[in-house]
Amino acid sequence: MAGTATTAVLDRAGLDALVAALVADGRTVVGPTVRDGAIVLAELSGAGQLPYGWGVELDAGRYRLVRRDDDAAFAHSGGPQSWKAFLHPERERLWSAERAADGTLTVRADRAEAPSYAFLGVRPCDLRAIAVQDRVLASGHYPDSGYRERRRRAFLIAAECTEPAGTCFCVSMGSGPAVDDGYDLALTEVVSAAGHRFLVRTGSAEGERILTRLPRLPADAETTALASAAVRRAAERMGRAMPPVDLRALMGASLEAERWDDVAARCLTCGNCTLVCPTCFCTTTEEVTDLTGDHTERWQRWDSCFDLDFSYVHGGPVRASARSRYRQWLTHKLSTWYDQFGSPGCVGCGRCIAWCPAGIDITEEVAAFRAESSTPREEAPQ
Repeated sequence: MAGTATTAVLDRAGLDALVAALVADGRTVVGPTVRDGAIVLAELSGAGQLPYGWGVELDAGRYRLVRRDDDAAFAHSGGPQSWKAFLHPERERLWSAERAADGTLTVRADRAEAPSYAFLGVRPCDLRAIAVQDRVLASGHYPDSGYRERRRRAFLIAAECTEPAGTCFCVSMGSGPAVDDGYDLALTEVVSAAGHRFLVRTGSAEGERILTRLPRLPADAETTALASAAVRRAAERMGRAMPPVDLRALMGASLEAERWDDVAARCLTCGNCTLVCPTCFCTTTEEVTDLTGDHTERWQRWDSCFDLDFSYVHGGPVRASARSRYRQWLTHKLSTWYDQFGSPGCVGCGRCIAWCPAGIDITEEVAAFRAESSTPREEAPQ
């Protein structure tokens, strides 16, 4: 936005007022809440549904909800969902067709009004993921009109990261733990002897409008300093890091690496990594016809490059082995994505590590490819 951002301080009552103001504007507020032993994203009717006092412990193939010793609301890393589930839903009807008794065929596009979302607590890595999906789905020659309209109407409230998980590596991907742009409001949570509060700054004209309606205090020096220090400490406590290499070049040069056999022996090709990834965008379409044959619908749903049918052509799938399918996913995510969209497809959120049932860690795999590429290969004896 043009001009200087407004900064202020909200207490918990101010956060309640923020949610109430967004609901009053007719927005569907979505944010983190505790359900089924995890912190998930769901519709909120009030800020009291936020996961106050809850944190998470994550490692490769492991997720556990734990109680904190304070009442922080955003001191946790991303759960199994990302905002992709709302902007790019896993299943969406595109059109339906009816055949009348006289044989006339009527086709109707599904033009339901896009919801007006307000996303509360968007992590910096997820904010970057939304920007990545914007380039993929909302621009180019063939934009996804449904995504573009949902995105246009969305109000984004970022929450800077102060508690990275053991699987987080956003610093090495340049996507956190601080937020830079792409938000309407940005919150940094501070819990200290002086109280529980949120440093808030505006990032858009709509964010300014909402902030003027909230009970707030001026941004004082102590809160500002504590907020900055919390984000700085988070950057120093990342659980993992992507090796400092040219990922595009490394993965492009590693297509025949022996490491692919090692990871293929562990990979279940379940597709969990693509489902939880906030940037994976692939879809397929399916036709649904009723028993009479007079009504049919076309649905778009998420697809995964780990699915055998994903690369199916006449005669069979192009990528039949686990080795080839994992290689396709990782090299696209870290290398050929640059060729298509000018950036990597990974934002360092670590979800693919935590939610992989085999505990496969992409930072570990990239380190192995780097080590293999720097080790001279022995020539076969003549």
